[in-house]
Amino acid sequence: MPANILNLPTYIVTRIEETDHDYHVYAQVKDAPCACGQCGSTQIVGFGRREQMIRDLPMHGKRVGIYVDTRRYRCRSCGRTFYELLPEVDEKRLMTRRLVKWMGQQSIKRTFASVAEETGVTDTTVKSVFRDYINELEAHIRFETPKWMGIDEIHLIRPRCVVANIQNNTVVDILKDRNKKTVATYLFKLDGRDQVKYMAMDMWNPYRDAVREVLPQAQIVVDKFHVQRMANDALEKARKSMREQLTPKQRRGLMHDRFVLLKRERELTPKDRFLLDGWVKNYPVLGEAYRLKEGFFSIWDSQTPPDAQKAYQAWANSIPQELVSFYQPILTAVGNWHREIFGYFEHPITNAYTESLNNLIRVMNRLGRGYSFEALRAKILFAEGAFKHTNSKPKFERQREAPAMKAYEVGYGLPEMNELFMPSSAPSGAMSRTVAQPPPKVPVLREPSTQTEYLQKNYGVDISTLARMIENGEI
Repeated sequence: MPANILNLPTYIVTRIEETDHDYHVYAQVKDAPCACGQCGSTQIVGFGRREQMIRDLPMHGKRVGIYVDTRRYRCRSCGRTFYELLPEVDEKRLMTRRLVKWMGQQSIKRTFASVAEETGVTDTTVKSVFRDYINELEAHIRFETPKWMGIDEIHLIRPRCVVANIQNNTVVDILKDRNKKTVATYLFKLDGRDQVKYMAMDMWNPYRDAVREVLPQAQIVVDKFHVQRMANDALEKARKSMREQLTPKQRRGLMHDRFVLLKRERELTPKDRFLLDGWVKNYPVLGEAYRLKEGFFSIWDSQTPPDAQKAYQAWANSIPQELVSFYQPILTAVGNWHREIFGYFEHPITNAYTESLNNLIRVMNRLGRGYSFEALRAKILFAEGAFKHTNSKPKFERQREAPAMKAYEVGYGLPEMNELFMPSSAPSGAMSRTVAQPPPKVPVLREPSTQTEYLQKNYGVDISTLARMIENGEI
């Protein structure tokens, strides 16, 4: 009898056939049933056989099929017939449980087509296994509710809402759309939603309405990059409005040099400054538009909300009449989102990390030949090895007021000796009779005894790790 190459002790291998691409393993169940599964009677007799083909894990680069000689029995007591149960076989599919688990894990990292080719099943079967595997993960994996939360737009086939943990730079969830009802329902179901302190977002009214309704305690902060981007858009409109005044050659030159106009002044190279100087001198309106763009960006150099509001008012008053139409969207947005925009200067949080994911996700979607939203979401949220289990240090915040210090009358601000050794209730002059008190005991922090204690909390999918995995083709 050949060796049991399956490493399944509940089966006896009777024959093995090998081809260029496959292993065909013939086997039977080691232990026969001893009682009827319906009535429990031991009066059972053989009643025929049938062959069932069970898929198993690939071996030595070849697909594996197990041909099980399944025995049928008849119960003399109740008259029912039944087949013996096949151990280690999935309840829903003619596959071993280990193959189903392996296919679920691999389908997150690889394309469905490649997993199907390696195992010898269809793409549809891989997708079905993938869905069941993700449903199981959804039921068991829970991400910690962020105290600093960000909601932003991400493009997965169409715009979706991505929820991020800003403090830890992780993705917590991706919602099917960015409607108010969807966002509000998600926020309402969060465990510990009352602990969310800050919420960063772009200027999308459904986001603000949902947060105000479900998380009234959270302070909303508009991501500064969404506001600053409007200044670049205004400059682009001003540039395009000048095309009618230019010759075809000048139009091509201005289109080529538009990247110089969009750069911050402090980032210009000597060549950039030379090009910019030529456009500004020949077209003063374009120069004024560039000055306004730079002035708007410089507002974010302010240290406090009052300073920022003062800088913004001065900037708004400096807009020439001929450029008001280009910068009007900024004036309108600041008017509608004034509190949330200037809240950044009190709590400077952004969704910058989340924004970086868009291009990488497009690459992943192209490699997968058009994944569904559910597949892309699962590949992002459940990428093995991308979870972050440690909480990042909170960002450094400016100390607004110096803490009050106790003033001492004697010793140039130093405590008297009797204050060091005597309890506060001791009478004056009792120093000689007072014994020095031992310092209060400081609780000792216990080191985790096992590695699992470090993994008790899951803060989401680390964005930098996820980006590296996508770039390296691990997902």
